[in-house]
Amino acid sequence: MTTPDPLDAHAWEGLLPLAEQAIGLSDPNPRVACRLLLRDGRVFEGHTQAAGQAHAEVMALRAAQAAGADVRGATAFVTLEPCSHHGRTPPCCDALIAAGVAHVVVANEDPNPRVSGQGLARLRQAGVQVTVLPPDHPVALATRELNIGFWQRMRHGRPWVRMKVAASLDGVTALPNGVSQWITSPEARTDGHAWRRRAGAVLTGIGTVRQDDPRLDVRLVPTARQPLRVVLDSALEIDPDARILQPPGEVLLYTASDPAATARQRAALQALGVTIIDRPGPPKAPGGPPKVDLAAVLADLAAREVNELHIEAGAALNASWWRAGLVDELLLYLAPRLLGQGLGLTTLGPLDRLDDGCALAFVAVDPVGPDLRVRARVPGRTPF
Repeated sequence: MTTPDPLDAHAWEGLLPLAEQAIGLSDPNPRVACRLLLRDGRVFEGHTQAAGQAHAEVMALRAAQAAGADVRGATAFVTLEPCSHHGRTPPCCDALIAAGVAHVVVANEDPNPRVSGQGLARLRQAGVQVTVLPPDHPVALATRELNIGFWQRMRHGRPWVRMKVAASLDGVTALPNGVSQWITSPEARTDGHAWRRRAGAVLTGIGTVRQDDPRLDVRLVPTARQPLRVVLDSALEIDPDARILQPPGEVLLYTASDPAATARQRAALQALGVTIIDRPGPPKAPGGPPKVDLAAVLADLAAREVNELHIEAGAALNASWWRAGLVDELLLYLAPRLLGQGLGLTTLGPLDRLDDGCALAFVAVDPVGPDLRVRARVPGRTPF
């Protein structure tokens, strides 16, 4: 059988959807797919499993083995460079070499410094032909986009920060009396849960916990794992009965409170399984109480291997993230209604000049049920 041209996008058809099956499963590992094309024309595929379990290459090799197939001389198409280090699992490049694969085609080199190029070098040293797609190849671009948080953490040491907001067409997120459920449609809420599932952590503030008592888990779409739920609570005032503290999933609570003064509250929360992390920063106003240091939160989440941080908070906390310059992407659902007065997306301002606002570039505008989903990013922030 003639091996298809690895630069032909048709040779990669179906691999991106296969890699997407690792969403909500493989974190903190990247979402990867592998296709083995055997000399007799048979095809075996696999995608990354949960952390500590098999990677995409091993899953494809296992599928071939289960069918009694001889993979010697096969071509492997992999959406990310096979790993070369012993992490939670053995190196995938060694598995391909041991199986006798003749040609490995990868969409991208791994941005992880522990791998970057080393897996490819080991394959070449073993006599395996290696082809890497050009960085601007559509498949290379799409598979990097699928793992944007992994690229961000590997290259910049922090998660990709995506802020989700639901609003009316005139930008109102809640009525003056605080009512906000539900501005957008069930379809938009389900889509929002699909974006939660992508994240390693979902974050909100104490104000939203008080106002809406959210769960912030993933329940409207199937998922193999729940993201971390994160609460910013500078004074440690959260009610231990808050729904966000209940199962399923783990809860991190970042605070700037005095450990001695809040000892009883801390003990009550820790008894519920909440992890309390002290990250005090400067006060919001001179002489005021300290606030949680947002940059320190991102650093700590990166250390916990969070690739994507999904923020669902109120206007004031949203503004703090924007003022700190830490938001990478806005995920905005717009309902086809006008609500007039009410809370906005953020409490930025007042500004004296238009240029003082947060500039964004549109990525996509798509209908979701009766609503619109707008995705916009800070220009130049994409990590690849």
